[in-house]
Amino acid sequence: MSESEKILVTGGAGYIGSHTCKALSEAGYIPVTYDNLVYGHEYAVKYGPLEVGCIGDRRRVDEVIRKYNPKAIMHFAAYAYVGESVEDPRKYYRNNVAGSLSLLEAAIDYDIDQFIFSSSCAVYGEPVDAFISEDHPKNPINPYGRSKLMIEQILQDFGRAYGLKSISLRYFNAAGADPDGETGEDHNPETHLIPLVLDVANQIRRNITIYGTDYDTTDGTCIRDYIHVTDLAKAHVLALQALEKGVATNAYNLGNGNGFSVREVIDAVSRVTGQPIQVIEGMRRPGDPPRLVGYARRIYSELSWQPEFDDLDDIIETAWKWHQRTKGRR
Repeated sequence: MSESEKILVTGGAGYIGSHTCKALSEAGYIPVTYDNLVYGHEYAVKYGPLEVGCIGDRRRVDEVIRKYNPKAIMHFAAYAYVGESVEDPRKYYRNNVAGSLSLLEAAIDYDIDQFIFSSSCAVYGEPVDAFISEDHPKNPINPYGRSKLMIEQILQDFGRAYGLKSISLRYFNAAGADPDGETGEDHNPETHLIPLVLDVANQIRRNITIYGTDYDTTDGTCIRDYIHVTDLAKAHVLALQALEKGVATNAYNLGNGNGFSVREVIDAVSRVTGQPIQVIEGMRRPGDPPRLVGYARRIYSELSWQPEFDDLDDIIETAWKWHQRTKGRR
């Protein structure tokens, strides 16, 4: 691989995108971040140039592609709040679907034949198996999940019609921060459990609410699969290298295969930070399944990907270091 090979990274100023830009840079690529900075952060763009724009702005996308001549596209840019997608579905279909289609058309027009898509376990909907594999039925229950599945289906059609090679990566719960402290999780609004509990440890929030304590799980709270963001980033580089070798269009789960309950996360945060966490027990939220745990053996065997951070305390420790650095003690 030539050192000058450039990868267009849409949403590269966001949480997972910025970590992936670092991984690309370490692998010898030049990540070109394309981000509208609505949810991304300019300070997170450290590993290559930043171009500001929306994925649905075809003229701007063309301008950036002509300027850098990227060999591949990694597509992270999307709206990703499930509740908002239910309340304002047109926003999600316009950006996540129509915007992505515009980007894909640009890829075809400029002979870019390698595309990596940031998908989601939300494509599966309500789980019917204890461990969700790639063959699990796909029946998303909200516009966000449907928008992701639509793009996966479009990618399959574009592969057959135009020869576009793609890999879709279906994340479970991204967590943690860059171990070197260079980038981390910074959402507004924040909806993810670990940073919200860290806010309590940091005395930014008074308490954390557990939504549902009567599920059919060991301690009565929901179980989720947490995957470290650095491990996610490395998977994207492996996917790119696989496409370079000519692998066929495919989709892979990205998860630890280990489930942790809400109470286990809260206990781990208290243990790592040394701070007590005040808890309020609330009612269940509609649409929260008791257990969401991924089965990621396909990417283990086919792309030789293995998560480095599979211990919950280790994941939280990286997040806590970032949290203290960026928010301080109040």
